[in-house]
Amino acid sequence: MTRPGARPDLLVGLFVLLLGVLTLWQASVIPDSPIYAQVGPKPVPYGVGAGLLALGVGLLASALRGGWSHGLEDVQEAPPTNWRALGLLLAGLAANLVLIGPLGFSFAATVQFVLVAAAFGSRRPLRDLVLALVLTLLVWFGFVEVLGVNIGAGLLEGLVLRFFGLEVDP
Repeated sequence: MTRPGARPDLLVGLFVLLLGVLTLWQASVIPDSPIYAQVGPKPVPYGVGAGLLALGVGLLASALRGGWSHGLEDVQEAPPTNWRALGLLLAGLAANLVLIGPLGFSFAATVQFVLVAAAFGSRRPLRDLVLALVLTLLVWFGFVEVLGVNIGAGLLEGLVLRFFGLEVDP
């Protein structure tokens, strides 16, 4: 049923399926928090595990139908590495690591967003900056107000809270 060269595709599907099973198993052994929390640490790992299982089943089904990598032998040489884009991606990660402690989540994530957008070819840094500010502040607000998870108020969060006349938690 499978073509002769589909073995690597089958192995990739089995690996992803195994990864999903491993993720679900590890999610099941995460201890329950003694502190009441509306959202505990288990839903996201369970979701990731379920997604990996679904992906693994899909990859296996594709491999059994002949594989997805057939015909790749005819593909031309890969394009050269875009070092500028790679550098911008790494700079975004480094900026987040360096800035999140002293300046807070929203500032660090905004800088990272703008750098990653530039790495993916965006030529509108002002638009990216405004969009990033709005999104990161909404995410921060969602964590703090909706989920009840205090991820700390940094520089931008403090300014927004003061603007609305709310208290800034230390």
